[in-house]
Amino acid sequence: MLAFAFSRALQAIPVVLVVGLIAFALFAYVGDPVLIMLGQEHTEAQRKLLVEQLGLDQPFYVQYVRYIWAVLHGQLGISYSFGRPVAQLIAGRLPATLELASVAAVFAVIPAIPLGLFSAIRPRNLLSRGILLVSLLGVSAPTFMIGLLLILGFSVALGWFPSFGRGQVVQVGRWWTTGLLTGSGLRAIVLPALTLGSVQMSFIVRLMRAEIIRALQADYIRFARARGLPERSLYCVHVCRNALLPVVTAAGLQLGNVLAFSVVTETVFQWPGLGLLFISAVRGADIPVMSAYLMLAGLGFVAINLSVDLAYHAIDPRLRIPHLGASSES
Repeated sequence: MLAFAFSRALQAIPVVLVVGLIAFALFAYVGDPVLIMLGQEHTEAQRKLLVEQLGLDQPFYVQYVRYIWAVLHGQLGISYSFGRPVAQLIAGRLPATLELASVAAVFAVIPAIPLGLFSAIRPRNLLSRGILLVSLLGVSAPTFMIGLLLILGFSVALGWFPSFGRGQVVQVGRWWTTGLLTGSGLRAIVLPALTLGSVQMSFIVRLMRAEIIRALQADYIRFARARGLPERSLYCVHVCRNALLPVVTAAGLQLGNVLAFSVVTETVFQWPGLGLLFISAVRGADIPVMSAYLMLAGLGFVAINLSVDLAYHAIDPRLRIPHLGASSES
């Protein structure tokens, strides 16, 4: 297992480098940070001096190599807009995004598996049809529309939850802040987490249902029923375990989307996380912040994919045997 995890980590290194190159290339020519920092009233000498200080007069490949070298040493540069180290900005916003993504993942994954199982076992049940209808709406509706509808219903009409902000937060340790330990923080996270997790939950429900139906038609299930195996044991041990492999893959990708693409949700609810920081960086052509955000998103996807691969080995014992794992992958 350790050797497998180490090999996957080595394979992730070129992926991160390519993500860094793409991020740097995409944002190197977005807007004019010098003009944004100096404003309209500036002299050519001031502009030239700032360009030299930022290193923007160097060729593109020199800027990229310097950027990667600095990242490897834990230096993400200085924000053009805020005038502070990017690492400090990310450290201040990262707890809010991770907290939102974690709660959204709980809302997405934990209800999705039993709902998908129930809708597959009882396909003609009225509740199952309602689950499929709601999941179809969740997959089809844009995230910002879901957020606005939740604000309209639960904030404006009922007044149960706040429509923006993170609520009261408390300091935990040196770098971490959380709102999950306060009443206002718990109320503030409900609507953003539901908005962010609704699409993922709907997708996992439909995928789980399809995989359960496919597994129920397999020969080993018919053989298990012929042996008189109890239905509960049949579903919980045989059906679910064989249906979970594609669901784990899809859930991992969806959780990566939750972490990386929370920009819309954070903008709708003015959640003070990395997504809102990224939007302000785009407006200010803040290249170091934008590049660091995409690098962090790439690292998040790599870590989630590694976790999915390790989960494969825990769920499917065939992958722990070298010749069976090679034959199944081929």
